[in-house]
Amino acid sequence: MADGIVGRWRDLYLSIVQATKPFLFGLLLLAAQLVSSNQILASETLIRHQLEVRLDPEQGRIEVRDQMRLPEPKSQWSLILHTGLDPKIIDGEATLTRVSAFGPLVEYRLSLETPGTVTLAYGGRIRHDLEHIDESLGRARQWSRGTIAPDGVFLDAGSGWYPRIPESRQSFVLDVRLPEGWSAISQGAGTTDPARGRSHWSESQPQDDIYLIAGRFHAYHKRSADVQAEAQVYLREPDTALAERYLDATLEYLAFYSDLIGPYPFAKFALVENFWESGYGMPSFTLLGPQVVRLPFILQTSYPHEILHNWWGNGVYVDYDSGNWSEGLTNYLADYWLMERAGRGIEGRRDMLKSFADYVRQGRDFPLTEFVQRHGADTQAIGYNKGAMVFHMLRRELGDETFIQGLRRFYADNRFRAAGYADLRLAFERVSGRDLDTFFAAWVERAGAPSLALEDVETRSTPEGYRISGRIRQTQSEPPFPLSLPVVIDLDSGESVIETIASHEHETRFDIALRSAPVRLRLDPDFEVFRALAPGELPVTLSTLFGAEQGLILIPAAAPEALQSGYRRLAERWCVGHPGWRVAEDREFEHLPDDRPVWLLGWENRHLEAFARDAADFALTLDDGQAPRLALTSKPNGMNATLDPMTDSPVLTRRMADQPIAWMATRLPDALPALARKLPHYGKYSVLSFSGPESTNTLKGQWPTGDSALTSRLLSRARTR
Repeated sequence: MADGIVGRWRDLYLSIVQATKPFLFGLLLLAAQLVSSNQILASETLIRHQLEVRLDPEQGRIEVRDQMRLPEPKSQWSLILHTGLDPKIIDGEATLTRVSAFGPLVEYRLSLETPGTVTLAYGGRIRHDLEHIDESLGRARQWSRGTIAPDGVFLDAGSGWYPRIPESRQSFVLDVRLPEGWSAISQGAGTTDPARGRSHWSESQPQDDIYLIAGRFHAYHKRSADVQAEAQVYLREPDTALAERYLDATLEYLAFYSDLIGPYPFAKFALVENFWESGYGMPSFTLLGPQVVRLPFILQTSYPHEILHNWWGNGVYVDYDSGNWSEGLTNYLADYWLMERAGRGIEGRRDMLKSFADYVRQGRDFPLTEFVQRHGADTQAIGYNKGAMVFHMLRRELGDETFIQGLRRFYADNRFRAAGYADLRLAFERVSGRDLDTFFAAWVERAGAPSLALEDVETRSTPEGYRISGRIRQTQSEPPFPLSLPVVIDLDSGESVIETIASHEHETRFDIALRSAPVRLRLDPDFEVFRALAPGELPVTLSTLFGAEQGLILIPAAAPEALQSGYRRLAERWCVGHPGWRVAEDREFEHLPDDRPVWLLGWENRHLEAFARDAADFALTLDDGQAPRLALTSKPNGMNATLDPMTDSPVLTRRMADQPIAWMATRLPDALPALARKLPHYGKYSVLSFSGPESTNTLKGQWPTGDSALTSRLLSRARTR
């Protein structure tokens, strides 16, 4: 087996670790998917585990007895465990042979003399430090290979805490003994008794992994007549008000998605507070970090995303050989769908297109069939945002009712089995009666995005009214994409006409009859199509700089020592893992550089006056001997704000000589650590302000854009024919 599944698994593990160290959470799950899951029925490869576990967090130790029932008639199995656990067979006629080691994991060969049940006993220490993974400039996340520690326990297949057989799925019964006051959580149904240090969990449906999380939790529970599952919350400190908000939101989202897609597939959904900052979604629970849990917007953003993964990814598994469709569909039906329901759909679609424009560079693009998981902002822009836009275009093609029927059909047909884009296509074809081969081939199997141009637009009067004509070009060098392009024509009567133009070639001509004179034509003004954004559609935002592969961060040499050293620490933190970015003092440059993206830091920065000169969106007055004054001449998102430089920490962006420039300043050295941490998460904004040493956000918005290059104004241009 070492040259087969496990050999490929080992090679994948070592290549990832030795290269970029991307996110390895669930590595074994992904490696297991190297087998074509569609060709293996879960019932044929289901391993049943009866696990008795004792955890000692202080010593980092685990002791396990695992009675494994293996399907017949196979007699040899490869299994993976953490190094140092010294497994032994204590019941059953079988032998266990060590084969190889890779990283902290060991491969064994289990040979059965008689088929059926075998019991393993093993124990040892599992404790790995947190690792940091750089995603983009200034943005990193934490990850653990698995740990048993005084602060808490985090174990999955990647930590090798249970015998993971790569080509299998698992069902389990799990009994856990812990110190008094501790509780353990896993997927499925169960109970916790912290007074006795006992927890019990079980799941009979086939699972890709078995998770074991433990800590000193305060538990909260709630049920509703609208859903069969129970809402649960496990917090590390008691907080009834916070728990109630999550319990109510859980029941609301479970009811909403059950009605939209189909019955919720698990006995519970639990919010579990982690002991480091994380945002993980497991079957029937999510593991969120202490700060994340308490962010007020999480209940309307990341939280429904994690709940929905229990349908997509945990209820229907992903066939990773054909691409991870789950993140795009979950992003569309959670993050985006809720924005659309709140009347912000246009904003959500533009943000997804802008993330692709900011983070996906030439040579780093790839089709959705090659997306497995997020390693950084670029892979997220493809797998999450392009994926979501593709589902949006499919919904436009089929209509809302048929699209929802397709979701329900896909879920019903593939529950607790691995599925790929081919299964999605089949479900939507069955409910719509349409051949969707061209659509999926273009948007799922191809990389790239169409670039559009609007040309030769003219109007003419006719005896019946007016006609407007022109041409739409797909200007990318690659072959044309199949597009259904909305064209909005504003009339002098005050009304608007919307037409859909099919574009399958590099050049598409149109000629449209109208009853009233047209005054403006706009091509895809609401960002309904996945495409490259055109000039005029791209406001400068922080992501324009954070997504750049190279740039410059200028520290103010004239700033007080506390601020200067704070700015330097911020800049150096942002640049970790990004060799194309350089940190320098402002005095090293006589003029503000215009050949690369630049971050200017500090009120004292010598280039601030050049940055502020002739700015269209803000007015910055830097009179000698007076406190600087800053006012916004553009009102982002309708906000009317004047910033106080003495108490606020402003952040502004603009474009100069076709390069994005950003400036951030504060009078409070203590605010800089929080600003360093927070700003990379505000990439969609052009202007921000934060207050106090804790850097509480008080203002955020995007600069308004002018007319898109895909807009043609037509007033007084009609000619008589």
